[in-house]
Amino acid sequence: MAVTTRRTGPAAWLPALAIAAFAWSSVAQAEVEIGEEDPQAGEDERIAYGEYVLRAGGCVTCHTAEEGDFLAGGRPIESPFGVFYGPNITPDEEHGIGGWSEGDFKKALREGRSPNGTHYYPAFPYTAYTKMTDEDVEALWAYLQSEVESVARENTPHDLDWFVRFRPSLSVWKWLHFEPGEFEANPDESEEWNRGAYLTQALGHCMECHTPRTRTGGLDLERLGAGARMPDGDVAPNITPDRETGIGRWGARHIARYLEMGITRDGDFAGSSMADVIEHGTSYLTSDDRRAIAAYLQSLDPIEHEPD
Repeated sequence: MAVTTRRTGPAAWLPALAIAAFAWSSVAQAEVEIGEEDPQAGEDERIAYGEYVLRAGGCVTCHTAEEGDFLAGGRPIESPFGVFYGPNITPDEEHGIGGWSEGDFKKALREGRSPNGTHYYPAFPYTAYTKMTDEDVEALWAYLQSEVESVARENTPHDLDWFVRFRPSLSVWKWLHFEPGEFEANPDESEEWNRGAYLTQALGHCMECHTPRTRTGGLDLERLGAGARMPDGDVAPNITPDRETGIGRWGARHIARYLEMGITRDGDFAGSSMADVIEHGTSYLTSDDRRAIAAYLQSLDPIEHEPD
């Protein structure tokens, strides 16, 4: 007959304690592996995305002069009211935005105001950028402050008609034409459609050039996307799906290819203004984003309009 002995006292608990300690250390290690994130890796990812936002937002085209330093300003932007010059947005503290806070940057994009509260002219499309998401604004700020080389280039003064030089009058213009607020997705539409709407209306600000203007310089909202002649003589074409004057005969693949390569449905090439936008902006977009823009544009109401 086998005889068993039963251990009592502290020694009896040692095996159980060892097992429990091992199990606890395994669980704790697993929690560290699952929950631990490298802060620098997250910041690097945000900065990389900020460069994508810069490209999608068309910033390079207006803030980099021909043969000029990257984002150091000086690019002329013609308008019916005179010539504006894109400012220096490098992190130079004296001439760029190096002395700004992130809050100053958000105020510029959201409200169209400088750090000291001065109204910006709407040649800077804050009327569209006001719709940008916080994520995009913050990523763009991170990229500009950390990856762009500082250039001590003084900003070129605007050359404007006398009656538009009085900046306080811009408060009246804003009252007429500016509605601040972040983009709101349409719950009745698909995720792709909403992404395309965001890129077109907000970040890419396509309608700012492709919509006729009123006498006071606001967008003619009844002809949104119907095309407009630019002050330099170039034409921003009708991008509504009208079959005669717009892009109604284009398929989604034609629109996506145009945004990537600048080739039209008929095999022609984009005009000079849009060629710059494509080279420095839309060619950097992902295929999904280009298709999203196409999906949104094809959903617009067709408007028959040939830019004057």
